[in-house]
Amino acid sequence: MNIVAITACPSGVAHTYMAAESLEQAALARGWTIKVETQGVLGAENEISQQDVEEADAVILTTDIALSGTERFDGKKVIQTTVKRLVVSPSEALDAVEAA
Repeated sequence: MNIVAITACPSGVAHTYMAAESLEQAALARGWTIKVETQGVLGAENEISQQDVEEADAVILTTDIALSGTERFDGKKVIQTTVKRLVVSPSEALDAVEAA
């Protein structure tokens, strides 16, 4: 599987990056490829390109705050979750990708 994701939390600091790291580790443990864009106080980092979107099997988005640029995922399988869930149990989001 090839996944793209965006993580963002209300403060845009620690949890944004913790969720990204947790999700990356869980995906890699399954042998999946993943690219995670973080939207925090520094703006968007590790931005997902149009090519990344086209090659993605699914998209994971956090719902804690409004995200920028989600229209680029129109037509893709999108899983929505919270930053807390990604930090605590990233496998839930990955299981949802497989089930969708």
